[in-house]
Amino acid sequence: MALTDNFQYSQASLQDFVDCRRRFQLRYLQRRPWPAVESEPVLENERTMREGAECHHMIQQNLLGIPAERLSTRLAAGDAQIEDLAKQFFRHTDFLYLGRGIHYPIALEGALKLKEISYIHAEGYPAGEMKHGPNALIDENLPVVVIATRDDSDRSSMTRYEKTISNLQEVKARDGIVIALVTEGDHLARESTEYVIEVPAAPDLISPILEIVPLQLLAYHIAVRRGCDVDQPRNLAKSVTVE
Repeated sequence: MALTDNFQYSQASLQDFVDCRRRFQLRYLQRRPWPAVESEPVLENERTMREGAECHHMIQQNLLGIPAERLSTRLAAGDAQIEDLAKQFFRHTDFLYLGRGIHYPIALEGALKLKEISYIHAEGYPAGEMKHGPNALIDENLPVVVIATRDDSDRSSMTRYEKTISNLQEVKARDGIVIALVTEGDHLARESTEYVIEVPAAPDLISPILEIVPLQLLAYHIAVRRGCDVDQPRNLAKSVTVE
């Protein structure tokens, strides 16, 4: 408080489990370059003010429209499926997570959760840079988690989605094991892999909040299968694990 005049309470409750990080979702919202949401925005003219207000309203509506209830229902129904995936892959010693654009940080976070609590080597990588290294690692023993959600109303999101599906197909062509995280109702991903996790449809800027939840569950179930202590992972110095 003494170091800044501008602070914000997160309103997050106490965290008592390393894998389930409420603060990650909050940090995502805080770090996104949301326009016109400063407490005292510097607006050059009336047009900028109007556009900023419209954008602010759109963001608010998107946040309020997060399909939390559908996500909860989907995860309750899909938790057994994610646990089955864990049963199949918990013995693997390496994982690769791929995400494109706004979904790349979620790939990083998914890989981080897996390595933190299951002690499996996992890396997040930009899907568009697969040919700059990760392709050399892909074989029949490497599970690759591909984040391939989409927003049908957003042209740029659909372009990223199509390119990500192409990446997914590249992995399959090299005999890699693909676990696809997709939007409900997706068919293209299912044509290339039998391992599919679905999340409810959401605007592209909001979808990362939904994507991280099943990735946390996947890390949790794999860690439990490996006999790891998910509440007290080894060698971690965090407020959750130490005083």
